[in-house]
Amino acid sequence: MEKQVIQSVGFRNIYDNGKAVGFQLKLRLPYYRGVFLSQIKPGSLTVDGETFAKEQVIWRINGEDYTAEGMRQNWHTHWHPLEPAILIVKKEGGLCQGYHDIQYGFCVTHSYMPPEMEKLSDPEKQEIVYFPEFGHNQHKRRMLIV
Repeated sequence: MEKQVIQSVGFRNIYDNGKAVGFQLKLRLPYYRGVFLSQIKPGSLTVDGETFAKEQVIWRINGEDYTAEGMRQNWHTHWHPLEPAILIVKKEGGLCQGYHDIQYGFCVTHSYMPPEMEKLSDPEKQEIVYFPEFGHNQHKRRMLIV
């Protein structure tokens, strides 16, 4: 996998019966131990200035699809750091060919972090204290669909 959280491999449109119905991208977990889905606080996804709420983004982990709410309640499914997650967004027509500016943030909770500190983590904002291994920052990348 690449160093960046947003992976270049796997960024593409999704088709149903030859018609683009959305797009997907892959994320790597920037934490060496892995996490359970209930530890992930997903944020919204922005592509070329268009924002998709966290409720519009489906996470595919270990071949299974999860909503943000479904992840919050799932304490038994583990996201391994060597397996990318696939984020799926339904969008009629998908994305046009060319470059796209992607921004996505998510937070990950840990048992050893003080609860008061975790209350401050917001996947929609850049953190004051930079903890890339916790996924506490907004990730940006320019990606190409051909």
